[in-house]
Amino acid sequence: MTLARRIPGLRADEGWDLPDRLNMAAQVLSGDHPGGAVAILDRTGARPAEITRDALREMSQALARGLLARGVGPGDRVGVLLGQDPLCAAAHLAAWTIGAISVPLFKLFKRDALASRVSDAGVALVLTDPDGAALLGDLAPSVLAAEAGTAGAPVPFADTGPEDPAVLIYTSGTTGTPKGALHGHRVLTGHLPGVALSHDHLGQPGDVIWTPADWAWIGGLFDVLMPGLAMGVPVVAARAAKFDAGATAELIAQAGIRTVFFPPTALRMLKAADATIPGLRSVASGGEPLGAEMLDWGRRAFGLEINEFYGQTECNMIVSSCGADFPARRGCIGRPVPGHVVEVISETGAPATGEGDIAVRRGSASMFLGYWNRPEATAEKFRGDWLLTGDRGCREGEYIRFVGREDDVITSAGYRIGPAEVEDCLLTHPAVATVGVVGKPDPLRTEIVKAYVVLKPGAQADAAELQAWVKERLASYSYPREIEMLDTLPMTVTGKVIRKELKARARAELESAP
Repeated sequence: MTLARRIPGLRADEGWDLPDRLNMAAQVLSGDHPGGAVAILDRTGARPAEITRDALREMSQALARGLLARGVGPGDRVGVLLGQDPLCAAAHLAAWTIGAISVPLFKLFKRDALASRVSDAGVALVLTDPDGAALLGDLAPSVLAAEAGTAGAPVPFADTGPEDPAVLIYTSGTTGTPKGALHGHRVLTGHLPGVALSHDHLGQPGDVIWTPADWAWIGGLFDVLMPGLAMGVPVVAARAAKFDAGATAELIAQAGIRTVFFPPTALRMLKAADATIPGLRSVASGGEPLGAEMLDWGRRAFGLEINEFYGQTECNMIVSSCGADFPARRGCIGRPVPGHVVEVISETGAPATGEGDIAVRRGSASMFLGYWNRPEATAEKFRGDWLLTGDRGCREGEYIRFVGREDDVITSAGYRIGPAEVEDCLLTHPAVATVGVVGKPDPLRTEIVKAYVVLKPGAQADAAELQAWVKERLASYSYPREIEMLDTLPMTVTGKVIRKELKARARAELESAP
């Protein structure tokens, strides 16, 4: 069966034919999948439990009645401060059912991060658990999701269309103040082709999907949870305070997981632990590029090709690899996903002949409606009909090669160096646990490559050894001329290195130098 036939709304010519009326809750809970089929394999409690589609629908209906009883209505923002838990899925579905806008919130946020988001969004109510309520304090009205449901008549799905607001997801803030990306009810439809491809056509008999990523991140919510539910693939809910390689392998074996989305940080931790996990049908990864060395390790650890995919909070799942359909190309993040016109463009908006800005044309179903209450920032995100991702890349035939974030690409002695490639190379050194690479201002070379390295516990390596490691594997001009050992790196809650903090540190070093 072709991809277009499996994805409602995707035409054979790779355009979109969205219905006039579309409600994501109805999209997830209705359809051809039997009500008695397993929707969520709940492994958050002492005993595993199977949540059927009928049970999930009733949970969401009860919460929808509870929201209405508390005065929440269409357009109101409903915070969801829950981890991987069936109630988290039900809470989002309840908000969409009544036409409200769900706002995913991380349990790992500290008070200031929560305060900025609930204040900016103007949330009417937060559905949470006891831990989340303690985190929130007096920041916003909250109610325990487990106690918020009420009995009563069925709540009809709100009469919404694809452009009506449904979910407000805040960016990670790696390149500035977090902004709320507002998405319409079409956002799930827009994710389905890329999710299917990144898992070598998700929905094969026996597929069970899981990710260690929190469901508050767009990667957990719309790359795994909601697509899995919409496509009838059981989703595993497994709460873990800290990622552990051994516990991950055990969970995959015990829960019968066959398809996994591993963020790059999780893959690096598995590699550091020399983990091998057999029995998987597909492994997908996105959030930042892996590089050739990590992909080679993946083939040995999983016995398959890791399918990289690409996107961002504002427009996700727009490029993907798919080992079942075409071979991976070293250094490339895949091909544009059907339904999304992705190009590398010049300053004029024309296709670039070499390096340029990775951009996606208006009309993508996963493209955001705009930044919440920030029309100027929304306008700056576009160049004509193209949404600018903020990343630089090159077009190689049908493939897209990722160079780096526009602000992160290092210019040294006339060479342009992507930090991700240098980081990936350093990560292959047996002593390196994690690393962040940035450009440090230099009066002679414009910038030099500087690496901040965290070594594995008990491991030893000096700067000269690590420099030689890179020189032997990459271009001679791209090795880090300075290496500094740190105990930890600044990271976002989604596990990305915050390079802007490292760049600020590098500038401060230069200014304080004699």
